[in-house]
Amino acid sequence: MNEYNKFQMPQTTIYGCGSFEQIGKEAAQRGKKALIVSDAVMNKLGYVDTCRKQLKEAGIESVIFLGVESEPTDQYVAEALLMLEKEACDVIVSLGGGSCIDTAKAVAVLAENGGYIGEYRGASKIADQAPLPHIAVPTTAGTGSEATDVTVITNTSNDVKMMIKQPAFMPSVALVDPSLSMSSPPKITAATGVDALTHAIEAYISKKAHPMSDMYALEAMKLIIPNLERAYQNGSDLEAREAMALGSMYAGAAFSNASVCLVHGMSRPIGALFHVPHGISNAMLLPAVLEYSKEACTERLAHIAAIFDQSAVEMTTVEAAELTVERVKQLCDSLDIPNLQGWGIDKNRFESVIEKMAVDALDSGSPGNNPRVPDERGIQELYRTCFSYQFSL
Repeated sequence: MNEYNKFQMPQTTIYGCGSFEQIGKEAAQRGKKALIVSDAVMNKLGYVDTCRKQLKEAGIESVIFLGVESEPTDQYVAEALLMLEKEACDVIVSLGGGSCIDTAKAVAVLAENGGYIGEYRGASKIADQAPLPHIAVPTTAGTGSEATDVTVITNTSNDVKMMIKQPAFMPSVALVDPSLSMSSPPKITAATGVDALTHAIEAYISKKAHPMSDMYALEAMKLIIPNLERAYQNGSDLEAREAMALGSMYAGAAFSNASVCLVHGMSRPIGALFHVPHGISNAMLLPAVLEYSKEACTERLAHIAAIFDQSAVEMTTVEAAELTVERVKQLCDSLDIPNLQGWGIDKNRFESVIEKMAVDALDSGSPGNNPRVPDERGIQELYRTCFSYQFSL
């Protein structure tokens, strides 16, 4: 464990049903004209119009960028930045899932620091100027991006998901209104929910974990584990939605400060090359990676077991760790998570890029935080295991 620890969060965090009504007040404290980064779904649901009306009532002009059509890419960032500069916006509102928030993070930094977003990967370029104010409004309970200093942007020239982490990417405001997630369909609820659970678990078993990140990770799991399947089965269950929204934010805070591990390192190449949504690719990998890792983090997995089942406190550490893996598998199965083969990925195509995926996974740095770190060949074998992995017990 490190001799000292640092913990970062947004300057302002607002949580609760109805808190979306605060968007105008928060924007007015930070600028005069807003760029709203969102997508077509949020626009169709009326959230974008509601946002614009509330901004207008607070005296804030706004323009809309609805070009986020998939997981964020450098092209989306460039297009949104061009609109921001053309319209002379001085505050950014991201409204949607992690893709919208991550795109907005990149725009906020580039607007004041310049360059290409990929230059900030690995801290080769440091954002030493404060970013534009950014108010992040998540509409899914999953990525936790509203509470992190991380953005993940795909480089469209080489199909690599760039994980970029610097303090400047932290939103100024995280505005979390659980009622906004009520519109999430079951598949999105499952994908984003397992994403949040993965954030919490990986933050807890990470080599960079520390007491403050542990607190957020454990509290996140206590909220997510009993409520994810409830929210999936009944999207109108407000109590479950509230727990998931808060748990997702806690998980984001945990992994932003303790980092993610092997699941995320392996997940990003799958998303970049096969366009599998990030939450789904995490879920496809999580049980198998936990099985691989458990011998190096048995005690920590045993702690998690008691959240799944209180009777785990009577088990041996090894038995409880195994229970955690089994319950994660069971949860993925109940959420109808497919394996890579079930998603429709061609096996020959998968084999043809498996070496690239392993290299890209290691290059991301995330696998190095895992309790047990595989080499390139080991990651290739894990990919093969996950391709036809069976979640049912």
